[in-house]
Amino acid sequence: MRESHAQSADSARLAIDQYSSNFLGRCPRIPPRESNANRELECLNRHFSSLLELTNHHYKRGLMKPLNVLRSVFLVACAALFIGAQSNAISADSPQYFELRVYTTKSADQQKLINDYWQDAAVPAYNRMGISPIGVFTELEDSPTNHIYVLIPYDSPDAYAAVPEKLATDADYQKAASDYLNTPKSAPAYVRFESSLLVAFDGMKHLAVPPSTAEKKPWVFELRMYQSHSESKGNNKVKMFNSGEIPLMQKVDLSPVFFGQMLVGAEMPNLVYMVSSENKEAHAVHWKAFFDDPIWKKLIADPQYKDNVSRVINTFLKRTSASQI
Repeated sequence: MRESHAQSADSARLAIDQYSSNFLGRCPRIPPRESNANRELECLNRHFSSLLELTNHHYKRGLMKPLNVLRSVFLVACAALFIGAQSNAISADSPQYFELRVYTTKSADQQKLINDYWQDAAVPAYNRMGISPIGVFTELEDSPTNHIYVLIPYDSPDAYAAVPEKLATDADYQKAASDYLNTPKSAPAYVRFESSLLVAFDGMKHLAVPPSTAEKKPWVFELRMYQSHSESKGNNKVKMFNSGEIPLMQKVDLSPVFFGQMLVGAEMPNLVYMVSSENKEAHAVHWKAFFDDPIWKKLIADPQYKDNVSRVINTFLKRTSASQI
């Protein structure tokens, strides 16, 4: 009987060791730069859970000594640390995606309803999904026909695609958004809104909040769109940004918030980015420093970047009370 129990214990220990070896053996083969890397991590996570369950099962049956349990737990902990490190590496190396939503309005009442919706319903709901920070802006000068601009960062296209279903099943969101979602035809919340999807540049893969965000001090944001006459010239302008414009903007305190190349939207091909300053006067000083810098002069004189922009559209914005940026 004792021999049978010992054999069972040895079998249990062998099963744990084999499972752990197979599990950890897979780790070096994960391709963190490939598009399916997140799926690989999900698979490893399932193996991690199974290993923990297997250890617990054999311990409860009395087939594992405390020392062996500790050994298995150590292997599980190593696996968990690896999963976390791989996940962080993938996240840091992968560009974010941005939804830029622009509401057209015809009254101050519509603007208030849209802002209240984002402040009280949408921003909290997106935050519950792990999506943040969200920027909500309007034109610098007040007007009954002002637009509302909403900037939403996503870690992947899948995260973007999952939002409608998650909002539909979020009871707190549905309750808080009721006034906005259930407006009558005679008094809609807005005239229309447009939504664009962009991917971040390699030179700045993640959104950056300006220094004024924590205190929500008055701050000026400039949203700029560069249109190009062909896809190749649009890609060329993105290359120009990655080759020196982005770090130069950071150097002269233009406080860039994001840079994105449009994947889906109007007026393509184009890119959109946002810079910011404490006020318009300081903003002009920062731009002057940019244009006077030798790095810019070298870039603009480089023949490979000739004629890569056909039209520039810029809009000055201010944050609303709903904004987290």
